[in-house]
Amino acid sequence: MMDDRGKAGEPVLHIAICDDEKAFVQHLTDLLNQYSKETGLGIKVTPYYDGMELIEKYDPTVDLIFLDIRMKLVNGLHAAERIRRMDERVGIIFLTTLTQYGLEGYKYQATNYIIKPLQYVRLKSELDKFVERNRKEDNPSLVIANDTGKYKVPLKSIRYIETFNRNLMFHTEQENIICYKSMKEMERALCDNDFVRCHTSYIVNLFYVKGIKKLDIELISGETIPISQPKRKEFMERLTDYWGDML
Repeated sequence: MMDDRGKAGEPVLHIAICDDEKAFVQHLTDLLNQYSKETGLGIKVTPYYDGMELIEKYDPTVDLIFLDIRMKLVNGLHAAERIRRMDERVGIIFLTTLTQYGLEGYKYQATNYIIKPLQYVRLKSELDKFVERNRKEDNPSLVIANDTGKYKVPLKSIRYIETFNRNLMFHTEQENIICYKSMKEMERALCDNDFVRCHTSYIVNLFYVKGIKKLDIELISGETIPISQPKRKEFMERLTDYWGDML
């Protein structure tokens, strides 16, 4: 496992390897170490030795998963299907000795697939493309943990957050997710990302605001959420600035 920072303070790339052959996991880890030394990119490697272990112990800070399709207990395609429910953004590269499995993997938004035995030149090519694509994308995410697991949620998919039974409910494009943090914590975490506290019980993503009618915010989704009178002035100023920047 490598240091959490690369040369010149570059951020770490967190890579998971899921394969039931321990010798292969070590081989791939060695190749990733080689890539890290050559490029100066900090890489952290987390190994999993079965698809079920990956599902049950999934870490949403993972950026890229090398996932073997053929494993004894839970195969890679089933694991990918479960992981996609928790993390829609993580990169997945399938590992297989069977070329016919490659296209099936694209159902789970696979980044690509690599045929074993793994050659360094192919690995380097895939990592170069993945790193370059990640640098171009600006898609910050928030990790939400609750009793059902951990979820990495892109900020742009969150429409609004509301208090719910002494907890929070995140209303996202995909689903509603319970979070055990407080409104104040979320306000601090999101205030610089075009989210505004519009009410004691609500934080809204300005991207989804369609219009304002008195003390109601209309969202492009058709939903309506309230603005409190004490927060209306500040909210309107933030919205005006946001719409001005968007024009």
